[in-house]
Amino acid sequence: MTGSSLQVAKMPRRHNKYLVLIAVYKLLQALLFVALGVGALRLLHKDIDDVLMQVAHDLRFNTESRFVDFVLDRASLLNDPLLRRIGFGAFCYAAIGILEGIGLYLEKAWGEYLTLIITASFLPIEIMEILRRLTMPKVAILIVNVLVLIYLTKVVIDRTRHPKHSIVA
Repeated sequence: MTGSSLQVAKMPRRHNKYLVLIAVYKLLQALLFVALGVGALRLLHKDIDDVLMQVAHDLRFNTESRFVDFVLDRASLLNDPLLRRIGFGAFCYAAIGILEGIGLYLEKAWGEYLTLIITASFLPIEIMEILRRLTMPKVAILIVNVLVLIYLTKVVIDRTRHPKHSIVA
């Protein structure tokens, strides 16, 4: 072994900063869904109207407002079986997000492919939601997910063209 190849072997490999950024994004999404799942399960066997009225009171909302009436009307549709399904779905999606985040952080091909498939599969739903009701948060999420999709496609294509070289940004 020559001195230069020994130095290369000892140098720590740098992470692709964009993959790390996407991994953090996916892990934050997973954290949000864990919180949603916990919240849904904490509402089991409780009177949701009472809980929401207390939250409205604590946040100093006018309890006679149309917004509070709207939320209470929608909350009346929630029951224990539905809350269990919401919790289960949120935890499943969080688990997938954690897998995506870990796979991307470790720069594993399976993490990149998983994220590509999941992100691409939700784009039609996001577009339909924007067509149903245009809001800036929905547009922002769509833009972020399209950028993630484009970048990961580039990473996967480069990996297949140059299997021994990884992309370091």
